[in-house]
Amino acid sequence: MKPHRSSLKPLKSATKSLRKRLTWKGELALATAPTAVILSVFALVEVLTRQRLLFASLASSAFLIYLDPQHGTNTVRTLVISQMMAAGIGFVTYTLLGSGYVSGGTGMIITIVLMILLDVMHPPAVATSLSFALKASNENNLVLFGLAVGITALLVGLERFALWLLTYLSSKS
Repeated sequence: MKPHRSSLKPLKSATKSLRKRLTWKGELALATAPTAVILSVFALVEVLTRQRLLFASLASSAFLIYLDPQHGTNTVRTLVISQMMAAGIGFVTYTLLGSGYVSGGTGMIITIVLMILLDVMHPPAVATSLSFALKASNENNLVLFGLAVGITALLVGLERFALWLLTYLSSKS
């Protein structure tokens, strides 16, 4: 195993290991973007499918991005690879094994092992593999999930911009 796992530590550009807490207004500002993105994803899901639970793990992803936007777990690379890989694995185990504990457990184990091997540790992806393994009725859900992951990946950029803006504004005062 590599001694320096990038998805488990702050990004090189981060100046400190832990994010400094902001004022309640600053924290609310950081939480606004993920909340808006996830509500938009939910609206999209509602229009296109009834498989709402397949997208629940993205809400956890959004909260992690809000909590520590500079952490390696929350990079676009880590988010996209882990979530799409987990969805694909869950879908394949559902297709091969049907819906149930064997499918869910198999998908979860494969997802965890591959996240470790590929250095794309993003914990909400485990829930994604379970969601797809337990209820992935068609390929359209996988495509729609990919779109939702893409929208959530944009959130990473929005959060980094918001963090920069808050830092900039707080240095002016």
